[in-house]
Amino acid sequence: MASEGKKKIGILAGRRRRNVRMLLSLVVVVLVVAAAGIAIVSVQRGSATATDDAVAVPQPALITAAPQIVPVSDDAPAPTPQALAAVLAPVVSNPALGAFTGTVSDARTGTVLWSRNPDTPMTPASTTKILTAAAAMLALPADHRVTTEVVQGSRPGEIVLRGEGDPTLTAQPAGAPGYYPGAPRIADLVEQIGRAGVQVDSIVVDTGAYAGPAMAQGWMPEDVAAGYIAPVEPLMIDGARLDPAADESPRSATPALDAGRALARALNVDPARVAPGRAEPGAAPVASVLSAPLRDRLGQMMRRSDNVLAEAIAREVAGAREAERSFAGATSSIAQVLSDAGFATDGLTLHDGSGLSVDDRIPARLQGDVLAAAAGDSKPQLRPMLDDLPVAGATGTLSDRYAAGDRVGAGWVRAKTGTLSVASALTGYVVDVDGRVLTFALMSNDRPPEVSRPALDAVAGALRLCGCR
Repeated sequence: MASEGKKKIGILAGRRRRNVRMLLSLVVVVLVVAAAGIAIVSVQRGSATATDDAVAVPQPALITAAPQIVPVSDDAPAPTPQALAAVLAPVVSNPALGAFTGTVSDARTGTVLWSRNPDTPMTPASTTKILTAAAAMLALPADHRVTTEVVQGSRPGEIVLRGEGDPTLTAQPAGAPGYYPGAPRIADLVEQIGRAGVQVDSIVVDTGAYAGPAMAQGWMPEDVAAGYIAPVEPLMIDGARLDPAADESPRSATPALDAGRALARALNVDPARVAPGRAEPGAAPVASVLSAPLRDRLGQMMRRSDNVLAEAIAREVAGAREAERSFAGATSSIAQVLSDAGFATDGLTLHDGSGLSVDDRIPARLQGDVLAAAAGDSKPQLRPMLDDLPVAGATGTLSDRYAAGDRVGAGWVRAKTGTLSVASALTGYVVDVDGRVLTFALMSNDRPPEVSRPALDAVAGALRLCGCR
């Protein structure tokens, strides 16, 4: 997926499989096996006489499939710290983990059951999105949307395309999917411009909604062509992908101007007549479209581990705090929202909202505290985060994990992944064999992901098998 970073190893095509669907957080899905009732007719014959009658066996009653959501029992026993430590000892001592930190908590009580160096700041990679999502859920309403609009220009024939930070806008025609489900379309703007009777011969592109540099500290310029990020501007088409159907498509180096050119082509205006600029204060509105609700975009960000979407949402958090919508404003706002919510942010250093920066640092304790709060009762706003986490062996960035070989965690581990060249992380939750929900944050540095990721998966698998009493 686009968000695991330039520094990561290649993503397997299997990641795009969607063959298992987990339903709600902290539940075990029990499927009642369905048998289609089939009428079975047998002909019984005694002596071969013309008077023999065929006897029909009564048709069995139909059995209807009835999927059921079964809550985890409140009576499920919790692991003891001593037994859990003994079970984890062999897997957490694996040298493939390199510099390793982690924490495991009981979701029901929030009690930390096991930890190793939980306060040590580590390179988190894309598990940074856990904090970005949490801050967004705490600072913004779930139905928050972002506007992209067209206003009158400074002269007849000129319009201004002004973005507020929705990278999901698509130039695909109606009926053709863009990269992001539920995204607004250039075609909708064109239809509104036509209804307004506005004649257009040139387009100005206004990116004034964002401030500061378009690339963060710790990003590599080659990541743009590699398909992992784009310069962060408040106007984009399909996350600046050159191919809107491809996850890790090369990205545009000029996303806002490309959005303006897409609008120009749709209006039969020469793309050479598109230029950067600013809308006049109080310019008359012509057309506008809205993003999908924040709740939907957070799910897309988490499951696909989408870097561009994470940076846009981070700036929404900055806007909610009335801070500058820049990398500095976004990251300081994320930290402040979390601190105000009672999370200890000691050791937190952020340069972006996606985790692509190699200079980000997060202690496992903070990641674990956020997951424990989402799974418990203290921060109900965070509960939807659990539904957005990929499912091991099935969906999102975990679809190719536990998919072959040791499948102990398949379907049971749900977690946000993080991968850079020498950093891997896994933050999420698992239901153990006794039906107890355990949250965890696991971070490995100083090892390549092809070495450290299987070792992290083994730790989460051990939690799944833990009765640990």
